[in-house]
Amino acid sequence: MFKKLLFATTASPVCDNAAKVAFDLELKWDAELILFHVLGVPTRGYSPFITDVRTGETEQIDNDYVDWVREEMKHTYADLLKDSENNRIEAVVGAPHREILRKARTENADMIIMGSHTREEDVGASRYRQIVGSTMQKVAKGARCPVVVISRPCTTCWKLFSNIVVGTDFSKAADSAFGWAYRLAKNVDARLHLFHAVDITKDAIGADHGQVEIETRLEEARDKIENHHLSKVTDYDNYTVEVWEGTPYVEILKFAREVQADLIVMAHHTREIDPEKALLGSTVEQVVLRSACPVASVNRPDKAWEIDPD
Repeated sequence: MFKKLLFATTASPVCDNAAKVAFDLELKWDAELILFHVLGVPTRGYSPFITDVRTGETEQIDNDYVDWVREEMKHTYADLLKDSENNRIEAVVGAPHREILRKARTENADMIIMGSHTREEDVGASRYRQIVGSTMQKVAKGARCPVVVISRPCTTCWKLFSNIVVGTDFSKAADSAFGWAYRLAKNVDARLHLFHAVDITKDAIGADHGQVEIETRLEEARDKIENHHLSKVTDYDNYTVEVWEGTPYVEILKFAREVQADLIVMAHHTREIDPEKALLGSTVEQVVLRSACPVASVNRPDKAWEIDPD
């Protein structure tokens, strides 16, 4: 299923958790792993000077400097590289999100793996502001393959892969997320947990609703899962269906902990909108920031379905 993986890294400690998942995936799938670092942004035009993305310092760029960065990357991931069998280390100059997307398209990558932040100081600030790193946002928006984001240490992850949670809101984007999760679950014989959270917050429904109405919405959601998603499932019965009420991101995280999820799969956005214009949805944003396991953001149907979703 995965032949080529792109690990977008700043080659700094904030990407260590993502690095471990990336190397695990390479070994599990016998895939090619590309360790890719955008080392700096040109100060202007074709200037020989760049602003280093890690330090913020101005550096003069030449072949020796690029080689030095690549050697630093080898040193940073030396322990993980010992067991790696098929990898490439590349460093380029440019706007990080643009170069990552260009590389993914050029290589026809099956997956992009990255952390949710690019700088160490961003972690606390990002959680305080409740937004994820801008590079990750832009990559998730533009990527034609799923983007797996790792923001915290992962205990089981993909080596002991057994439980996939896919959150759905029945949008077109959620169809792609479900298709990719279903395809992955079949390939690794994992248990697929289809989950929907009925949003009962006042912002979502405008007023408090009674329990009878909430239970009606829960039943309607179960029917939608059966008709909208499970009708596309063939030769596979290792799945569960759960519908809860509450604040969507809170319920997804609670459910993922309950089933000891190795991966949460969600649509990049929920509204019916051109993927090129969509911003990262608030629910998946909150899940990315708080999840104890990797979160896959799926924006497009590319690489999602091995069967016709229609």
